[in-house]
Amino acid sequence: MSTPTSDILIIGGGVAGLTLALDVADHLSVTLVRPAMDDQGASRWAQGGIAAVLSPDDNLDDHVNDTLIAGDGLCEEEAVRFTVSHGPDAIQWLIDNGVPFTPDPDPHARYPYHLTREGGHNARRIIHADDATGRAVVEALVNKVAAHPRITQRSDLTVLSLLADPSGRCIGAQGVDSAQRLQTLLAHHTVIATGGASGLYRHTTTPAPSSGEGMMMAAELGATLCNLEFQQFHPTCLFDPDGPAFLISEAVRGEGGHLLNEAGQRFMLDLDPRGELAPRDIVARAIDANIQHGTLGHVWLDIRHLGENAIRLHFPTILAHCASRGIDITRQPIPVVPAAHYSCGGVATNHVGATDVANLYAIGETAYTGLHGANRMASNSLLECLVYARSCAQHLLSLSRPLSQPDDANSRQAIAIHPTTHVDLEALTALRRNMRSVMSQHVSIVRSDQGLADASEALIGILAELKRVDHTLSHPESVRLRQAVTLAQLTVLAASQRQESRGLHYSIDWPNHLPASGPSRLTLEHLPHAV
Repeated sequence: MSTPTSDILIIGGGVAGLTLALDVADHLSVTLVRPAMDDQGASRWAQGGIAAVLSPDDNLDDHVNDTLIAGDGLCEEEAVRFTVSHGPDAIQWLIDNGVPFTPDPDPHARYPYHLTREGGHNARRIIHADDATGRAVVEALVNKVAAHPRITQRSDLTVLSLLADPSGRCIGAQGVDSAQRLQTLLAHHTVIATGGASGLYRHTTTPAPSSGEGMMMAAELGATLCNLEFQQFHPTCLFDPDGPAFLISEAVRGEGGHLLNEAGQRFMLDLDPRGELAPRDIVARAIDANIQHGTLGHVWLDIRHLGENAIRLHFPTILAHCASRGIDITRQPIPVVPAAHYSCGGVATNHVGATDVANLYAIGETAYTGLHGANRMASNSLLECLVYARSCAQHLLSLSRPLSQPDDANSRQAIAIHPTTHVDLEALTALRRNMRSVMSQHVSIVRSDQGLADASEALIGILAELKRVDHTLSHPESVRLRQAVTLAQLTVLAASQRQESRGLHYSIDWPNHLPASGPSRLTLEHLPHAV
């Protein structure tokens, strides 16, 4: 079943997808595929805020320099300057669209909204809505999208594959609806905004993380993937093996929280003069090392010394959630562990989100823009979503209208989809769990050549078992799992080829920097065992 052709098809409804939809919809028709699970995605769960130069006491060069330092030599400076320079306008756009940022209570404040500081930043430049910024932004934009007459939302679809015409240009996507019926969506321009790949790991900071499906859909059409080996682990996720994932915002450390080992002693100041506000890769490795040498399986994050009033003012969401899990953070330290949080790599794009594939764009966490390098600095993620969504929108609005409609009669898709194929769904769930265990054991915070080799062999075995469960690999759940495992293989390959330690990629066999290093670039053609 086909739908009418849209000017723009946007797959994914987090901050990036919502922003793009609103920016183009006054002039172009938009179909926004925003499944219900997007409410559990990374954007909504972003707590800390958005980094931008807003205070008159701050400046763009400082934000650029902080980002370059955090990226450990792999940021593309042009991309950093582009993002940072467009940050203030993006924040004003959110304010104009009704996002309720937290005001500064100080009547003498130099900027009307409260700005906090997070790891890697040399100044207070994080604007926020209490400690639930992502939720506030998503809710404001969702309401605007719902009211716009030129945006058609599809919440009943799971997109599984992109479509191309005989010349290789993307002309839309294909997937299944809630009744498992095949659906085709045609569009002049298709934009992937499906999030990152934290779902490849066992422990994550969001309840329903994506596993890089959008990245793989683009790769299946020929797009290049960059820097997959740089998976950021947020240093502080609530430790509760029996409960759902919950992020403890970096702003907790920005406001003075202390990391303590099992003996109740601070350990970060002995490792880095920035202490708890060192870049995330450094903090996560330090926590991981303490956990490996301890018995608790976690470290402590202590903010009791801030006082109950300050805790209630700055962290109401974290206070309430921890209370629901039996932890009073005004009186007890918080048990925390690192967890998969953000993919610094993704689909290679330029400043307007264009990929290697004609008429295909990628924005948000699913894209690689060059901003983050080897390690994303705190609160640059939502900034990137906003800046590149708005840049992509301006580019799409500048294009001349196509003279012809895309035709799916002779289109090609990278994969076959047969929703009626019978498969053992429990077996697929077990295979996905196995994949996540392999990635968490061998391809996380600390890596080794042997561990990566073991991971590669295990993933080949998982794909072979998947083919035994569904020999056609055409059931929707088989398609999604094959995409995840293949992306895991590419991640292992990228990590194996980087014979150094840099940023988020730390290898015990290659502990030093190479004198000259650049981003990794892979396509499916580099993977000999792709299915």
